[in-house]
Amino acid sequence: MISLRPGLRSGMVLWLALAGWAQALTVATYNVENYTIANRMVEGVYRQAYPKPEKERAALVQVIGAVKPDVLAVCEMGPQAFLEEFQNELRAGGQNYPYAVLLEAADADRHVAVLSKVPFKEVKRHADLTYAYFGQTERVKRGLLEVVVRTTEGDISIFVIHLKSKFTERKDDPEASLQRAGEAEAVRDRVLARFPDPVRAKFMIVGDWNDTKATRPARALQKRGGTVIGTLLDATDSRGETWTHYFRREDIYSRIDYLLVSPALSPHVVTGSAKIYDGAGTAEASDHRPVVVELKLQAAK
Repeated sequence: MISLRPGLRSGMVLWLALAGWAQALTVATYNVENYTIANRMVEGVYRQAYPKPEKERAALVQVIGAVKPDVLAVCEMGPQAFLEEFQNELRAGGQNYPYAVLLEAADADRHVAVLSKVPFKEVKRHADLTYAYFGQTERVKRGLLEVVVRTTEGDISIFVIHLKSKFTERKDDPEASLQRAGEAEAVRDRVLARFPDPVRAKFMIVGDWNDTKATRPARALQKRGGTVIGTLLDATDSRGETWTHYFRREDIYSRIDYLLVSPALSPHVVTGSAKIYDGAGTAEASDHRPVVVELKLQAAK
């Protein structure tokens, strides 16, 4: 969203958008739950290798149309053709995201992606991240996608991640806790390689971390030794609740989707703007709910 004082002509708005400058940005992260071919329950019937149902896709469009983020980070997106379908459906629903990028990593089925209303200055696909795991070298399954957006306060990098789920067949790593921690630490180290001094760098780390905030993966992404990487934004829904994911099989609600901002970006967060959207369509669209924040990018006082 580009905020301009009243009276400027629409042509000026268009010029600024095309130039890649934005005075205010709304950023959201959303796990869209298997926007791809997957085995799933559809109206009470188990379907194998089935696309995301039309009802769920329509609900996604409804939710995103209500949130209206300028930059939308998504998890569980299928290959490129699915991202393009998603773009088209959003456009038909009144939300045009002309800029979109997808990261192809070790997971061939589920990807992270970013859709944006403002141009990317740069895109970096960090698909080469590895970590040690029981004497083997493993790749971060869904990689790390970085998009750089130019603003009136300098460039902002948005890093998108989707860490390993809790599903595992290893009895020596219950709920894949060690694997997820290894992924988080590999991501953290790459972010710090890009920005060794987070106090001076404007960036976000967003996405589905598949763990709660007191766990090793979440702690690793916030701090390494004495270096503070960023802080998690407190976000609530309209009822003051903080959960972002509903695990239907176990009837468990938890917060596993996050927006983290670097120390240099923190002063530009609009106070109280971090929200978990719980409006119409959220229950049908996904087992996750989107988390959104508004950034004001005028000079910090």
